[in-house]
Amino acid sequence: MRQIILDTETTGIDPKQGHRIIEIGCVELVERKLTNQHYHQYIRPEREIEQEAIEVHGITNEFLQDKPVFADVVEAFMAFVSGAELIIHNAPFDVGFINHELSQLPKNPWGKLEDHCKITDSLKMARKTYPGQRNSLDALCKRLGVDNSGRTLHGALLDSEILADVYLMMTGGQVKLSLSTDNTEKKDRISKSNLTNRKPIRIIHANQHEINEHHNYLNQLLKNQENPNIW
Repeated sequence: MRQIILDTETTGIDPKQGHRIIEIGCVELVERKLTNQHYHQYIRPEREIEQEAIEVHGITNEFLQDKPVFADVVEAFMAFVSGAELIIHNAPFDVGFINHELSQLPKNPWGKLEDHCKITDSLKMARKTYPGQRNSLDALCKRLGVDNSGRTLHGALLDSEILADVYLMMTGGQVKLSLSTDNTEKKDRISKSNLTNRKPIRIIHANQHEINEHHNYLNQLLKNQENPNIW
């Protein structure tokens, strides 16, 4: 199962007002394990970034001047995410922006993001799991013990990495047990099992009457079969 944790940063909060994506960050999970495969791209939005947005993510207009536009990176982005389940915190926001960017392409050959991916909203999951509580990414990190100490500003790739940890913790942690043939790991597992402190297993032997009854039963089975089994 291939999952992509995705986040974006933008020039503002509403694509209907002409705001654009300026950063996309994605990390890949396969069978609930990080693969170290990721997609990360800064994008020149061809418009000014609102000051309020800069204060959130720290990305400036000057920094993006030499970055590619969305049309130049869309093929690589769609190749990375197509066929995967996308895990997004507050998915309608990011999906809305991506679909707006796709709609601005000449003839829009891609349609909508959900035509290529399954969309899962981790914010919706968190609200169901922790009703009536704060479920921002920072709040979930604190609740689930995920270290986000390196997060002073929002950033798409960093937030995706943090959300990956939050998502795995929120959905039960690592569920696929990997058994190693390494002798050190075997010894460690045996040590942790604390076998030496267990009480001896009680052995109950059959008495002579039970043994005789068992032999009588086997003899009866042999008589009733045309081709007796050999024990």
